[in-house]
Amino acid sequence: MVPLGTRRIRFPVLMVFSMRFQRRWMMVFVSGMLPWLVLMCADTTDADSPVATGDWIGLFDGHSLDGWEGDPQYFRVQDGCIVAGTLKKKIPHNYFLCTRETYGDFELSFEAKLVGEGKNAGVQFRSQRIPDETEVRGYQADIGIAWKRPVWGALYDESRRRKMLAEPDAQLAKSLVRPGQWNEMRVICRGDRIQIYLNGTQTVDYREDDDTIERTGVIGLQIHSGPPTEAWYREIRLRRLDP
Repeated sequence: MVPLGTRRIRFPVLMVFSMRFQRRWMMVFVSGMLPWLVLMCADTTDADSPVATGDWIGLFDGHSLDGWEGDPQYFRVQDGCIVAGTLKKKIPHNYFLCTRETYGDFELSFEAKLVGEGKNAGVQFRSQRIPDETEVRGYQADIGIAWKRPVWGALYDESRRRKMLAEPDAQLAKSLVRPGQWNEMRVICRGDRIQIYLNGTQTVDYREDDDTIERTGVIGLQIHSGPPTEAWYREIRLRRLDP
């Protein structure tokens, strides 16, 4: 018997071949993956990872309408939120509470919910007041139901082209929205590109092909005309972006 300390361990030829093959396969795999790893680590900044030129700023201080202008009959502050509309009577026109400052390229986030009989509201951006009217014209991140379908997270052109520019599939919008509860929305504007997110899921990715359309304007909170309704808004924040 050979003593244990001096025993020579013999590996089967097949096992040695298998180990060599595995090492060679690993070298080929790593060398083949290297270009992909470089691309993954490279800077791929787009609208999903916006380059900010400023910090997040609150557009609403939680207790006053400083920095905003609109009809006080239809806009008030309650429980740290901006409440648009009323549950006491029919709303005769569309009304908007607008920022006094204008914005161009930015990321906007807010939370919204609808209360009452009506089911329609929205948040304007890159918009302008129409003189001597309650209306504004411009882009709107839509909220609620219109034309018998959910339009949460859609992009509407208010009082200008008066049509949907882009919208999610109705079933997707229905699955994302939380009826009667707070819904988180995000709008990203950079150059000709507009993106909208509803509760963390992208619903719109739109490119504007009309160079005459304004790319700056106010932010506006809407309550739509119709039956007694309130649109509640809170956590309204914005940060400016590089063009």
